[in-house]
Amino acid sequence: MRKRQQPHIEGPPQAPGHPRPNNCCMCWCGCCKCLWNEDRMEGSERTCTKMDSIEATEEQQPTLDEVVAWARSFELVMRSSEGREIFREFLRSEYSEENLLFWLACEELKKETDPTAIDEKARIIYEDYVSILSPKEVSLDSRVREGINLSLAEPNNVMYEEAQLQIYTLMHRDSYPRFLNSSVYRDLLDSKRSSCLDT
Repeated sequence: MRKRQQPHIEGPPQAPGHPRPNNCCMCWCGCCKCLWNEDRMEGSERTCTKMDSIEATEEQQPTLDEVVAWARSFELVMRSSEGREIFREFLRSEYSEENLLFWLACEELKKETDPTAIDEKARIIYEDYVSILSPKEVSLDSRVREGINLSLAEPNNVMYEEAQLQIYTLMHRDSYPRFLNSSVYRDLLDSKRSSCLDT
């Protein structure tokens, strides 16, 4: 069995359901306005957004400048549908794709308003990504796991919010730097540069 990555979390914990005003939604530092999101359903793509709003965007091929900019900002990777797909391909190569899938599943749950659907989606997320019996279990600390277990009695659409933050932070600080040095990213960058030279 592969060894799961351990999240590196900084800053004070935030109670579930209480947003952090003016802070970055993806990391504790509040250094940027992180935009993110991807529809996990069949073939559907959505734009990255702040936690409190989601706006649709048209999918388009990134320019060389955009691909270069990905090296400066994880936010920009997540804003681009191709960026998310390339990053997901990299995570798959590291056997950690479940981190992104968990994040996206939680985002879908947060958009849900029907109590029956919330209950069903919350339990599916738990079985797929939180249960220690799942092969796709994500790495969460014991405090967050305990909070999730308590919330299962009465599921709500933001019950995984703190877990989302932990997994995003893990991807941002651990997977993202390796992504930038990977052949997945560098091959795409080279192909964009070659295309520019050919035109």
